[in-house]
Amino acid sequence: GRGFAFRRKQKIERQYRRLLKKRKHVHSQQDNQFTDTYPEHLKHLYLAEEEKLKKRCRTPDDSASSEEKLNKAAQTCAFSSRSVVTQGKFKNKTSNQKAKEVYEKIKAEHARRKEEAEKRKQQREEVQRLYKQRKMEAYKILSKKTKKGQPNLNLQVEFLLQKIQKID
Repeated sequence: GRGFAFRRKQKIERQYRRLLKKRKHVHSQQDNQFTDTYPEHLKHLYLAEEEKLKKRCRTPDDSASSEEKLNKAAQTCAFSSRSVVTQGKFKNKTSNQKAKEVYEKIKAEHARRKEEAEKRKQQREEVQRLYKQRKMEAYKILSKKTKKGQPNLNLQVEFLLQKIQKID
């Protein structure tokens, strides 16, 4: 039962199956050019989306059924469907787009905080500089000496007088 004739029969069957496969492959390529094929588990989503696009493309003058209007509407829908889809994409953001937005918000917040910290630092440095300058002036006035090396009391009294006048 497993002789020459059996092997020959199997060989012919394999060749026939290969031929069928090639024909199916050629036909499927030709069919794909003109029709949309969707995965079975997502088919209902794609069909619903097609219906939405068709409804959006319909004009209010659909009651008058002239072939020219229908052809023009079909052509405009074919071109505008791409823009409708892109607009829909912007409405329903993907997780990547959401993540980018969150990243941009965080980045902007960090930049704002950094800028505020820089402003506070500059203000603090300005206040410290003014304080050191006043302190230096006071030190110069209070540390002046007479020719004999004694503290100059006239300058010290004047300094205290200026201080009192600033307070009032």
